[in-house]
Amino acid sequence: MRLTVVDGIAELLLDRAAKHNAMTPAMARQLAAHARAVDEDDEVRAVLLHGAGEKAFCSGSDLNALAAYPSAWHFRNRIEYAAAVRMIRKPVVVALQGWTLGGGAETALGADIRIAATNTRIGFPEVQRGWVGGGGASQLLPRLIGHAAATRLLMLAEQIDAAEALKLGMVHEVVSAEELLPRARAVAQRLAGFSTVAVQSVKAALRAAMETPLSAGLTYENEMNVLCFSAGDHLEGIRAFNEKRQAEFSR
Repeated sequence: MRLTVVDGIAELLLDRAAKHNAMTPAMARQLAAHARAVDEDDEVRAVLLHGAGEKAFCSGSDLNALAAYPSAWHFRNRIEYAAAVRMIRKPVVVALQGWTLGGGAETALGADIRIAATNTRIGFPEVQRGWVGGGGASQLLPRLIGHAAATRLLMLAEQIDAAEALKLGMVHEVVSAEELLPRARAVAQRLAGFSTVAVQSVKAALRAAMETPLSAGLTYENEMNVLCFSAGDHLEGIRAFNEKRQAEFSR
């Protein structure tokens, strides 16, 4: 795992290209530590997650590492890397290419904006290996793409390409491999230019919509709106509108 911060963008790189960026417990610990660090760093306004090499974003958990857990109890208490990404409060963009499988696909689901290269292949092969994914796919996919489509992907372990992922609404955009990182960085930079309070409030409200009834969600949304107004960033937004310029938020 590599972490770099440039101009308010934290880039998290899965750097194990020779193994299709398969995640080991050590990498999961590093990712969880980096996730906490970017949340605590006030200079970081957005996060970009991507994988090294051209063949994979992440092929999921390293199978040999899974077999090395001394007991099911130790596995139960592992650091879940997909959850580490999902819990980042700041906006997260993920750039996908090549194999995006199992826990790698679940990690992508934990991001806010998913941009895929045309060579991306997404799949959830866990049932073929004898288990169910533990990184959120069975809960997030039905909410994202519908129950029927999620059932097909999780129970039949069928892989889909980037075009189908876009059609299903699993990814937001598909670009060429050459355009992938420049486009993902541009999206992250756009997010970084917004009010930190506003963009994190939008993220929190969207996450709440996945698990609360409408009445509670509407109340929560209004509270997030009040939070933004109490931070005062709306005044700069109004000034920028009246002065016909881009808003410049201090945080």
